[in-house]
Amino acid sequence: MLKLLFKTLLGGLFIFLLNSCATKKTAVQSRKKIEKKEIKPAVEKEVEPKVVKLNLPEVPREFRAAWVATVANINWPSRNDLTTVQQKAEAIQLLDLLKDNNFNAVIFQARPSADALYESKLEPWSYFLTGQTGKAPNPYYDPLQFWISEAHKRGLELHVWLNPFRAYHTTGGKINSESLVKKMSDDVVKLRNGTYWMDPASENVQNHVSEIVKDLVARYDLDGVHFDDYFYPYKEYNGGRDFPDTKSWKNYLKTGGTLSRADWRRANVNKFVKRIYEEIKLQKNDVKFGISPFGIWKSGFPADVVGSSQYDELFADAKLWLNQGWMDYFSPQLYWPISSPGQNFNSLLNWWKSENTKNRHLWPGLNTVEPKVSDGPTEIVNEINSVRKILPASKGEIHYSIAGLSKSSAMTSALKNGPYKEKALVPETPWLKTGTLKKPEISLVKNQNNIIVNWTSQDLQNVREWLLYTKYGETWAVEILTPDILSKNLEQNKLGKNLSAVAIKSVGKLGNESPYVAEIVN
Repeated sequence: MLKLLFKTLLGGLFIFLLNSCATKKTAVQSRKKIEKKEIKPAVEKEVEPKVVKLNLPEVPREFRAAWVATVANINWPSRNDLTTVQQKAEAIQLLDLLKDNNFNAVIFQARPSADALYESKLEPWSYFLTGQTGKAPNPYYDPLQFWISEAHKRGLELHVWLNPFRAYHTTGGKINSESLVKKMSDDVVKLRNGTYWMDPASENVQNHVSEIVKDLVARYDLDGVHFDDYFYPYKEYNGGRDFPDTKSWKNYLKTGGTLSRADWRRANVNKFVKRIYEEIKLQKNDVKFGISPFGIWKSGFPADVVGSSQYDELFADAKLWLNQGWMDYFSPQLYWPISSPGQNFNSLLNWWKSENTKNRHLWPGLNTVEPKVSDGPTEIVNEINSVRKILPASKGEIHYSIAGLSKSSAMTSALKNGPYKEKALVPETPWLKTGTLKKPEISLVKNQNNIIVNWTSQDLQNVREWLLYTKYGETWAVEILTPDILSKNLEQNKLGKNLSAVAIKSVGKLGNESPYVAEIVN
Protein backbone atom coordinates (compact mmCIF):
# COMPACT_ATOMS: atom_id res chain seq x y z
CA MET A 1 0.00 0.00 0.00
CA LEU A 2 2.75 2.44 1.01
CA LYS A 3 4.72 1.45 -2.05
CA LEU A 4 1.73 2.25 -4.28
CA LEU A 5 1.22 5.62 -2.54
CA PHE A 6 4.89 6.50 -3.01
CA LYS A 7 4.73 5.74 -6.77
CA THR A 8 1.59 7.85 -7.12
CA LEU A 9 3.19 10.85 -5.38
CA LEU A 10 6.41 10.47 -7.40
CA GLY A 11 4.44 10.37 -10.65
CA GLY A 12 2.44 13.48 -9.67
CA LEU A 13 5.60 15.35 -8.82
CA PHE A 14 7.09 14.48 -12.24
CA ILE A 15 3.97 15.69 -14.07
CA PHE A 16 3.98 18.94 -12.00
CA LEU A 17 7.61 19.63 -12.81
CA LEU A 18 7.07 18.83 -16.50
CA ASN A 19 4.12 21.22 -16.73
CA SER A 20 6.03 23.91 -14.85
CA CYS A 21 8.94 23.80 -17.31
CA ALA A 22 6.54 23.88 -20.24
CA THR A 23 4.80 26.93 -18.76
CA LYS A 24 8.11 28.78 -18.25
CA LYS A 25 9.22 27.94 -21.81
CA THR A 26 5.90 29.21 -23.21
CA ALA A 27 6.19 32.41 -21.12
CA VAL A 28 9.72 33.05 -22.36
CA GLN A 29 8.67 32.47 -25.95
CA SER A 30 5.67 34.75 -25.51
CA ARG A 31 7.85 37.49 -23.99
CA LYS A 32 10.29 37.19 -26.91
CA LYS A 33 7.39 37.51 -29.35
CA ILE A 34 6.16 40.64 -27.54
CA GLU A 35 9.66 42.12 -27.56
CA LYS A 36 9.95 41.54 -31.29
CA LYS A 37 6.61 43.23 -31.93
CA GLU A 38 7.37 46.25 -29.65
CA ILE A 39 6.84 49.47 -31.67
CA LYS A 40 9.23 52.34 -31.00
CA PRO A 41 7.72 55.84 -30.81
CA ALA A 42 8.25 57.98 -33.91
CA VAL A 43 10.95 60.67 -33.65
CA GLU A 44 9.44 64.12 -34.13
CA LYS A 45 11.18 66.14 -36.82
CA GLU A 46 12.36 69.57 -35.70
CA VAL A 47 10.33 72.19 -37.49
CA GLU A 48 12.57 74.68 -39.25
CA PRO A 49 11.60 78.28 -38.53
CA LYS A 50 10.04 80.03 -41.46
CA VAL A 51 12.65 81.98 -43.39
CA VAL A 52 11.44 85.40 -44.40
CA LYS A 53 13.23 86.63 -47.52
CA LEU A 54 13.30 90.38 -47.93
CA ASN A 55 14.99 92.88 -50.19
CA LEU A 56 16.32 95.28 -47.56
CA PRO A 57 17.61 98.74 -48.51
CA GLU A 58 21.32 99.56 -48.30
CA VAL A 59 22.51 101.67 -45.38
CA PRO A 60 24.52 104.85 -46.09
CA ARG A 61 28.24 104.50 -45.35
CA GLU A 62 30.71 107.32 -44.77
CA PHE A 63 33.62 107.78 -42.36
CA ARG A 64 32.86 110.84 -40.20
CA ALA A 65 35.54 111.47 -37.63
CA ALA A 66 37.12 114.26 -35.61
CA TRP A 67 40.55 114.54 -34.05
CA VAL A 68 40.71 115.15 -30.29
CA ALA A 69 44.11 116.67 -29.51
CA THR A 70 45.50 116.36 -25.99
CA VAL A 71 48.92 117.93 -26.60
CA ALA A 72 49.06 121.40 -24.97
CA ASN A 73 45.49 120.71 -23.76
CA ILE A 74 44.20 121.81 -27.16
CA ASN A 75 40.91 119.87 -26.97
CA TRP A 76 40.91 117.62 -23.90
CA PRO A 77 41.28 117.93 -21.02
CA SER A 78 40.80 121.69 -21.21
CA ARG A 79 43.32 122.12 -18.38
CA ASN A 80 45.86 119.82 -16.75
CA ASP A 81 44.50 120.40 -13.23
CA LEU A 82 40.95 119.09 -13.65
CA THR A 83 39.57 116.46 -11.30
CA THR A 84 38.74 112.99 -12.56
CA VAL A 85 35.04 113.87 -12.47
CA GLN A 86 35.64 117.02 -14.51
CA GLN A 87 37.78 115.17 -17.06
CA LYS A 88 35.10 112.54 -17.54
CA ALA A 89 32.38 115.16 -17.87
CA GLU A 90 34.33 116.97 -20.59
CA ALA A 91 34.94 113.71 -22.45
CA ILE A 92 31.25 112.79 -22.37
CA GLN A 93 30.32 116.26 -23.60
CA LEU A 94 32.61 115.89 -26.63
CA LEU A 95 31.46 112.35 -27.41
CA ASP A 96 27.81 113.39 -27.14
CA LEU A 97 28.55 116.25 -29.54
CA LEU A 98 29.84 113.76 -32.11
CA LYS A 99 26.96 111.35 -31.61
CA ASP A 100 24.32 114.07 -31.78
CA ASN A 101 25.76 115.39 -35.05
CA ASN A 102 25.83 111.92 -36.68
CA PHE A 103 29.59 111.32 -36.57
CA ASN A 104 30.71 107.69 -36.26
CA ALA A 105 34.36 107.86 -35.16
CA VAL A 106 36.77 109.74 -32.92
CA ILE A 107 40.57 109.98 -33.27
CA PHE A 108 41.83 110.31 -29.68
CA GLN A 109 45.41 111.41 -28.97
CA ALA A 110 46.64 109.08 -26.23
CA ARG A 111 50.40 109.59 -26.74
CA PRO A 112 51.20 113.21 -27.58
CA SER A 113 54.93 113.21 -26.68
CA ALA A 114 56.37 109.91 -25.47
CA ASP A 115 53.87 109.94 -22.61
CA ALA A 116 50.57 108.24 -21.90
CA LEU A 117 46.98 109.16 -21.26
CA TYR A 118 46.45 105.55 -20.26
CA GLU A 119 47.96 103.02 -17.85
CA SER A 120 51.39 102.12 -19.23
CA LYS A 121 54.48 100.36 -17.96
CA LEU A 122 56.49 101.69 -20.88
CA GLU A 123 55.93 105.45 -20.66
CA PRO A 124 54.92 107.93 -17.94
CA TRP A 125 51.55 109.52 -17.33
CA SER A 126 51.18 112.68 -19.39
CA TYR A 127 51.78 116.16 -18.03
CA PHE A 128 48.75 117.29 -20.02
CA LEU A 129 46.55 115.01 -17.91
CA THR A 130 47.68 115.75 -14.35
CA GLY A 131 50.16 118.63 -14.52
CA GLN A 132 53.15 116.42 -13.70
CA THR A 133 54.88 113.85 -15.87
CA GLY A 134 54.45 110.43 -14.27
CA LYS A 135 51.57 111.40 -11.97
CA ALA A 136 48.48 109.21 -12.22
CA PRO A 137 44.92 110.57 -12.06
CA ASN A 138 43.44 110.74 -8.55
CA PRO A 139 40.91 109.25 -8.07
CA TYR A 140 42.46 106.74 -10.42
CA TYR A 141 40.96 105.82 -13.77
CA ASP A 142 42.30 104.91 -17.20
CA PRO A 143 41.35 107.76 -19.57
CA LEU A 144 41.85 105.75 -22.77
CA GLN A 145 39.68 102.91 -21.50
CA PHE A 146 37.05 105.44 -20.48
CA TRP A 147 37.08 107.06 -23.93
CA ILE A 148 36.84 103.65 -25.64
CA SER A 149 33.91 102.48 -23.50
CA GLU A 150 31.98 105.72 -23.82
CA ALA A 151 32.64 105.96 -27.56
CA HIS A 152 31.41 102.43 -28.20
CA LYS A 153 28.28 103.07 -26.12
CA ARG A 154 27.46 105.84 -28.57
CA GLY A 155 28.14 103.81 -31.71
CA LEU A 156 31.45 105.59 -32.34
CA GLU A 157 34.68 103.93 -33.39
CA LEU A 158 37.74 104.95 -31.38
CA HIS A 159 41.15 105.21 -33.06
CA VAL A 160 44.12 105.80 -30.79
CA TRP A 161 46.32 108.62 -32.10
CA LEU A 162 50.06 108.46 -31.44
CA ASN A 163 52.84 110.86 -32.27
CA PRO A 164 55.62 108.37 -33.02
CA PHE A 165 58.85 110.33 -32.40
CA ARG A 166 58.18 113.52 -30.42
CA ALA A 167 59.73 113.09 -26.95
CA TYR A 168 58.79 116.42 -25.35
CA HIS A 169 56.55 119.33 -26.29
CA THR A 170 57.44 122.88 -25.28
CA THR A 171 54.21 123.13 -23.25
CA GLY A 172 54.95 119.89 -21.40
CA GLY A 173 56.14 121.35 -18.08
CA LYS A 174 59.30 120.49 -16.22
CA ILE A 175 61.31 117.56 -17.54
CA ASN A 176 61.73 115.13 -14.64
CA SER A 177 63.28 111.72 -14.11
CA GLU A 178 60.13 109.98 -15.42
CA SER A 179 60.44 111.59 -18.85
CA LEU A 180 61.72 109.63 -21.83
CA VAL A 181 64.04 112.58 -22.45
CA LYS A 182 65.97 111.31 -19.40
CA LYS A 183 65.37 107.58 -19.77
CA MET A 184 66.33 107.41 -23.47
CA SER A 185 68.81 110.28 -23.54
CA ASP A 186 71.18 108.51 -25.95
CA ASP A 187 68.43 108.41 -28.59
CA VAL A 188 66.84 111.83 -28.02
CA VAL A 189 67.98 115.19 -29.43
CA LYS A 190 67.02 118.73 -28.44
CA LEU A 191 65.77 121.09 -31.15
CA ARG A 192 66.26 124.84 -31.13
CA ASN A 193 62.64 125.65 -30.26
CA GLY A 194 62.86 123.59 -27.05
CA THR A 195 61.22 120.44 -28.40
CA TYR A 196 62.96 117.07 -27.87
CA TRP A 197 62.82 114.46 -30.62
CA MET A 198 63.59 110.78 -30.79
CA ASP A 199 65.99 109.85 -33.58
CA PRO A 200 63.94 107.84 -36.13
CA ALA A 201 67.14 106.12 -37.30
CA SER A 202 67.70 104.48 -33.92
CA GLU A 203 66.81 100.80 -33.64
CA ASN A 204 66.15 101.40 -29.93
CA VAL A 205 63.62 104.08 -30.80
CA GLN A 206 61.87 102.03 -33.48
CA ASN A 207 61.72 99.01 -31.17
CA HIS A 208 60.37 101.15 -28.34
CA VAL A 209 57.57 102.66 -30.42
CA SER A 210 56.78 99.21 -31.79
CA GLU A 211 56.35 97.93 -28.23
CA ILE A 212 54.08 100.89 -27.43
CA VAL A 213 51.80 100.05 -30.36
CA LYS A 214 51.75 96.32 -29.59
CA ASP A 215 50.93 97.00 -25.94
CA LEU A 216 47.99 99.22 -26.89
CA VAL A 217 46.64 96.77 -29.47
CA ALA A 218 46.93 93.87 -27.01
CA ARG A 219 45.21 95.51 -24.05
CA TYR A 220 42.53 97.75 -25.53
CA ASP A 221 39.51 97.21 -27.78
CA LEU A 222 40.72 99.62 -30.43
CA ASP A 223 39.16 100.20 -33.82
CA GLY A 224 42.31 101.76 -35.19
CA VAL A 225 45.85 103.01 -34.60
CA HIS A 226 46.59 106.44 -36.04
CA PHE A 227 49.83 108.33 -36.82
CA ASP A 228 49.90 112.01 -37.78
CA ASP A 229 52.30 113.95 -40.01
CA TYR A 230 55.30 114.16 -37.64
CA PHE A 231 58.09 111.74 -38.55
CA TYR A 232 61.22 113.83 -38.83
CA PRO A 233 60.24 117.30 -37.53
CA TYR A 234 59.48 120.38 -39.57
CA LYS A 235 62.63 122.49 -40.08
CA GLU A 236 61.15 125.43 -38.19
CA TYR A 237 61.40 123.31 -35.02
CA ASN A 238 65.16 123.53 -35.31
CA GLY A 239 65.38 127.12 -36.46
CA GLY A 240 65.61 126.09 -40.11
CA ARG A 241 68.68 123.95 -39.49
CA ASP A 242 69.11 120.30 -40.38
CA PHE A 243 67.99 117.58 -37.98
CA PRO A 244 70.85 116.80 -35.54
CA ASP A 245 71.37 113.09 -36.24
CA THR A 246 75.10 113.16 -36.98
CA LYS A 247 75.88 110.34 -34.57
CA SER A 248 73.48 107.83 -36.13
CA TRP A 249 74.42 109.01 -39.65
CA LYS A 250 78.10 108.33 -39.01
CA ASN A 251 77.27 104.92 -37.57
CA TYR A 252 75.34 104.13 -40.75
CA LEU A 253 78.32 105.09 -42.91
CA LYS A 254 80.67 102.98 -40.77
CA THR A 255 78.56 99.92 -41.47
CA GLY A 256 78.98 100.43 -45.22
CA GLY A 257 75.84 102.46 -45.92
CA THR A 258 75.70 103.93 -49.41
CA LEU A 259 72.46 105.95 -49.43
CA SER A 260 72.44 109.72 -49.39
CA ARG A 261 71.53 111.24 -46.03
CA ALA A 262 68.04 112.21 -47.24
CA ASP A 263 67.37 108.77 -48.76
CA TRP A 264 68.69 107.12 -45.58
CA ARG A 265 66.26 109.12 -43.47
CA ARG A 266 63.36 108.23 -45.74
CA ALA A 267 64.41 104.57 -45.62
CA ASN A 268 64.30 104.71 -41.81
CA VAL A 269 60.72 105.97 -41.85
CA ASN A 270 59.64 103.60 -44.64
CA LYS A 271 60.93 100.60 -42.71
CA PHE A 272 59.17 101.81 -39.57
CA VAL A 273 55.78 102.41 -41.24
CA LYS A 274 55.81 99.01 -42.96
CA ARG A 275 56.83 97.30 -39.73
CA ILE A 276 54.03 98.89 -37.67
CA TYR A 277 51.40 97.95 -40.25
CA GLU A 278 52.54 94.34 -40.45
CA GLU A 279 52.85 93.95 -36.68
CA ILE A 280 49.33 95.24 -36.08
CA LYS A 281 47.94 92.80 -38.63
CA LEU A 282 49.81 89.87 -37.07
CA GLN A 283 48.45 90.79 -33.67
CA LYS A 284 44.86 91.78 -34.45
CA ASN A 285 43.87 91.77 -38.09
CA ASP A 286 40.70 93.75 -37.43
CA VAL A 287 42.47 96.83 -36.02
CA LYS A 288 42.84 99.45 -38.75
CA PHE A 289 46.05 101.42 -39.22
CA GLY A 290 45.76 104.98 -40.49
CA ILE A 291 48.22 107.73 -41.32
CA SER A 292 47.50 111.44 -41.74
CA PRO A 293 50.48 112.97 -43.56
CA PHE A 294 51.01 116.53 -44.69
CA GLY A 295 48.74 117.15 -47.68
CA ILE A 296 51.43 117.83 -50.29
CA TRP A 297 53.89 115.10 -51.27
CA LYS A 298 56.11 117.37 -53.37
CA SER A 299 55.64 120.75 -54.95
CA GLY A 300 54.44 120.19 -58.51
CA PHE A 301 52.49 117.02 -57.73
CA PRO A 302 50.00 117.68 -59.22
CA ALA A 303 51.25 120.33 -61.59
CA ASP A 304 49.12 123.21 -60.25
CA VAL A 305 50.22 122.68 -56.61
CA VAL A 306 53.06 124.50 -54.90
CA GLY A 307 54.14 124.35 -51.27
CA SER A 308 56.26 122.53 -48.72
CA SER A 309 57.49 119.03 -49.52
CA GLN A 310 57.01 116.36 -46.88
CA TYR A 311 59.25 114.14 -49.00
CA ASP A 312 62.19 116.55 -48.57
CA GLU A 313 61.45 118.22 -45.23
CA LEU A 314 59.84 115.48 -43.11
CA PHE A 315 61.55 112.65 -45.03
CA ALA A 316 58.11 111.07 -45.32
CA ASP A 317 57.50 109.26 -48.61
CA ALA A 318 53.76 109.04 -48.06
CA LYS A 319 53.18 108.37 -51.76
CA LEU A 320 55.20 105.14 -51.43
CA TRP A 321 53.25 104.06 -48.35
CA LEU A 322 49.97 104.56 -50.18
CA ASN A 323 51.27 102.82 -53.32
CA GLN A 324 52.33 99.83 -51.20
CA GLY A 325 49.16 99.75 -49.10
CA TRP A 326 51.00 99.98 -45.78
CA MET A 327 47.90 101.37 -44.10
CA ASP A 328 44.17 100.76 -44.13
CA TYR A 329 43.17 104.38 -44.44
CA PHE A 330 45.09 107.40 -45.66
CA SER A 331 44.13 110.91 -44.53
CA PRO A 332 46.26 113.60 -46.15
CA GLN A 333 45.81 116.91 -44.38
CA LEU A 334 44.12 118.95 -47.12
CA TYR A 335 43.81 122.11 -45.05
CA TRP A 336 43.42 124.51 -48.00
CA PRO A 337 40.14 125.78 -49.47
CA ILE A 338 38.72 124.56 -52.76
CA SER A 339 39.48 127.97 -54.24
CA SER A 340 43.12 128.05 -53.11
CA PRO A 341 45.17 128.74 -56.29
CA GLY A 342 48.39 126.99 -55.25
CA GLN A 343 46.98 124.23 -53.05
CA ASN A 344 43.62 123.43 -54.61
CA PHE A 345 41.64 120.97 -52.48
CA ASN A 346 40.13 119.09 -55.41
CA SER A 347 43.41 118.89 -57.34
CA LEU A 348 45.23 117.41 -54.37
CA LEU A 349 42.45 114.94 -53.58
CA ASN A 350 42.32 113.75 -57.19
CA TRP A 351 46.11 113.35 -57.24
CA TRP A 352 46.14 111.26 -54.08
CA LYS A 353 43.30 109.20 -55.54
CA SER A 354 45.45 108.46 -58.60
CA GLU A 355 48.20 107.16 -56.29
CA ASN A 356 45.85 104.88 -54.32
CA THR A 357 46.76 101.80 -56.34
CA LYS A 358 45.85 99.37 -53.53
CA ASN A 359 42.38 100.89 -53.10
CA ARG A 360 42.79 101.75 -49.45
CA HIS A 361 40.34 104.11 -47.77
CA LEU A 362 41.17 107.71 -48.71
CA TRP A 363 39.60 109.96 -46.08
CA PRO A 364 41.18 113.44 -46.19
CA GLY A 365 41.69 115.69 -43.19
CA LEU A 366 39.67 118.92 -43.28
CA ASN A 367 40.62 122.19 -41.58
CA THR A 368 37.29 122.59 -39.80
CA VAL A 369 38.70 124.70 -36.98
CA GLU A 370 40.16 127.37 -39.30
CA PRO A 371 38.95 127.04 -42.90
CA LYS A 372 40.74 130.27 -44.07
CA VAL A 373 37.71 131.61 -45.91
CA SER A 374 34.99 134.07 -44.95
CA ASP A 375 32.26 131.41 -44.73
CA GLY A 376 33.84 128.41 -43.02
CA PRO A 377 30.74 126.20 -42.68
CA THR A 378 29.89 126.52 -46.37
CA GLU A 379 33.51 125.71 -47.31
CA ILE A 380 33.56 122.53 -45.21
CA VAL A 381 30.19 121.40 -46.60
CA ASN A 382 31.51 121.97 -50.13
CA GLU A 383 34.66 119.98 -49.34
CA ILE A 384 32.56 117.06 -48.05
CA ASN A 385 30.51 117.16 -51.23
CA SER A 386 33.74 117.11 -53.26
CA VAL A 387 34.95 114.06 -51.35
CA ARG A 388 31.66 112.28 -52.07
CA LYS A 389 31.90 113.10 -55.77
CA ILE A 390 35.58 112.21 -56.19
CA LEU A 391 35.55 109.11 -53.93
CA PRO A 392 32.05 107.59 -54.18
CA ALA A 393 33.20 104.05 -53.33
CA SER A 394 34.49 104.89 -49.85
CA LYS A 395 33.34 108.29 -48.68
CA GLY A 396 34.71 109.94 -45.55
CA GLU A 397 36.80 112.62 -43.89
CA ILE A 398 38.37 113.61 -40.57
CA HIS A 399 37.81 117.06 -39.07
CA TYR A 400 40.66 118.94 -37.43
CA SER A 401 39.80 119.41 -34.77
CA ILE A 402 36.78 118.79 -32.60
CA ALA A 403 37.09 122.43 -31.51
CA GLY A 404 35.83 123.36 -34.97
CA LEU A 405 32.57 121.73 -33.88
CA SER A 406 32.43 122.42 -30.14
CA LYS A 407 33.15 126.13 -30.57
CA SER A 408 31.02 126.78 -33.63
CA SER A 409 27.28 126.18 -33.60
CA ALA A 410 27.23 127.45 -37.18
CA MET A 411 29.53 124.61 -38.23
CA THR A 412 27.60 121.87 -36.45
CA SER A 413 24.32 123.26 -37.77
CA ALA A 414 25.65 123.30 -41.34
CA LEU A 415 26.77 119.67 -41.04
CA LYS A 416 23.70 118.35 -39.22
CA ASN A 417 21.28 120.06 -41.59
CA GLY A 418 23.39 119.27 -44.63
CA PRO A 419 25.69 116.33 -45.45
CA TYR A 420 25.35 114.69 -42.01
CA LYS A 421 21.56 114.95 -41.80
CA GLU A 422 21.23 111.17 -41.75
CA LYS A 423 23.34 108.70 -39.79
CA ALA A 424 25.86 106.52 -41.62
CA LEU A 425 27.87 103.40 -40.92
CA VAL A 426 31.63 103.42 -41.42
CA PRO A 427 32.65 101.93 -44.79
CA GLU A 428 33.59 98.27 -44.67
CA THR A 429 37.24 97.26 -44.99
CA PRO A 430 37.02 94.12 -47.12
CA TRP A 431 40.76 93.31 -47.11
CA LEU A 432 40.63 92.87 -43.32
CA LYS A 433 38.87 89.93 -41.70
CA THR A 434 36.88 89.85 -38.49
CA GLY A 435 34.57 87.34 -36.83
CA THR A 436 31.20 86.59 -38.43
CA LEU A 437 28.31 87.97 -36.42
CA LYS A 438 25.50 85.61 -35.47
CA LYS A 439 21.97 86.20 -36.70
CA PRO A 440 19.99 88.19 -34.08
CA GLU A 441 16.80 86.97 -32.44
CA ILE A 442 13.56 88.94 -32.70
CA SER A 443 10.08 88.91 -31.18
CA LEU A 444 7.00 91.10 -31.62
CA VAL A 445 4.34 91.97 -29.04
CA LYS A 446 1.14 93.52 -30.38
CA ASN A 447 -0.78 96.11 -28.42
CA GLN A 448 -3.90 97.97 -29.46
CA ASN A 449 -2.15 100.59 -31.59
CA ASN A 450 1.54 99.73 -31.30
CA ILE A 451 3.90 96.83 -31.78
CA ILE A 452 6.82 96.34 -29.45
CA VAL A 453 9.78 94.74 -31.21
CA ASN A 454 12.44 93.13 -29.02
CA TRP A 455 15.74 91.75 -30.17
CA THR A 456 19.01 90.34 -28.89
CA SER A 457 21.99 88.33 -30.07
CA GLN A 458 24.10 85.47 -28.79
CA ASP A 459 27.22 87.61 -29.31
CA LEU A 460 26.12 90.93 -27.81
CA GLN A 461 29.71 91.70 -26.81
CA ASN A 462 30.61 92.01 -30.51
CA VAL A 463 27.73 94.29 -31.47
CA ARG A 464 28.68 97.92 -32.15
CA GLU A 465 25.34 99.03 -33.62
CA TRP A 466 21.94 97.72 -34.68
CA LEU A 467 20.08 98.22 -37.95
CA LEU A 468 16.31 98.29 -37.50
CA TYR A 469 14.31 98.00 -40.73
CA THR A 470 10.59 98.81 -40.83
CA LYS A 471 8.24 98.52 -43.77
CA TYR A 472 5.06 100.58 -43.93
CA GLY A 473 3.02 99.68 -46.96
CA GLU A 474 5.64 99.13 -49.65
CA THR A 475 8.23 101.56 -48.26
CA TRP A 476 11.24 100.50 -46.21
CA ALA A 477 13.03 102.69 -43.67
CA VAL A 478 16.18 101.87 -41.71
CA GLU A 479 17.39 103.24 -38.40
CA ILE A 480 20.93 102.96 -36.96
CA LEU A 481 20.74 102.33 -33.21
CA THR A 482 23.33 102.26 -30.45
CA PRO A 483 24.24 98.84 -28.97
CA ASP A 484 22.36 99.39 -25.69
CA ILE A 485 18.96 99.62 -27.41
CA LEU A 486 17.24 96.23 -27.52
CA SER A 487 13.61 97.25 -27.95
CA LYS A 488 11.50 99.69 -29.92
CA ASN A 489 7.85 100.70 -29.79
CA LEU A 490 6.50 100.97 -33.34
CA GLU A 491 3.22 102.44 -34.57
CA GLN A 492 1.01 99.92 -36.35
CA ASN A 493 -0.09 102.61 -38.78
CA LYS A 494 1.94 105.58 -40.00
CA LEU A 495 0.59 108.16 -42.44
CA GLY A 496 -2.19 105.82 -43.41
CA LYS A 497 0.09 102.86 -44.12
CA ASN A 498 0.21 99.73 -41.99
CA LEU A 499 3.39 98.21 -40.63
CA SER A 500 3.91 95.09 -42.71
CA ALA A 501 7.40 93.83 -41.82
CA VAL A 502 10.24 94.34 -39.33
CA ALA A 503 13.87 93.20 -39.63
CA ILE A 504 17.00 93.56 -37.53
CA LYS A 505 20.73 93.23 -38.18
CA SER A 506 23.72 93.70 -35.91
CA VAL A 507 26.81 95.64 -36.97
CA GLY A 508 30.25 94.70 -35.66
CA LYS A 509 33.83 95.81 -35.85
CA LEU A 510 34.93 97.05 -39.28
CA GLY A 511 31.29 97.83 -40.03
CA ASN A 512 30.44 94.26 -41.01
CA GLU A 513 26.76 93.28 -40.91
CA SER A 514 25.16 90.12 -39.55
CA PRO A 515 22.51 88.15 -41.44
CA TYR A 516 19.09 89.68 -40.87
CA VAL A 517 16.15 88.20 -39.00
CA ALA A 518 12.66 89.37 -39.88
CA GLU A 519 8.99 89.08 -38.93
CA ILE A 520 5.99 89.67 -41.14
CA VAL A 521 3.30 91.68 -39.36
CA ASN A 522 -0.18 90.27 -39.95
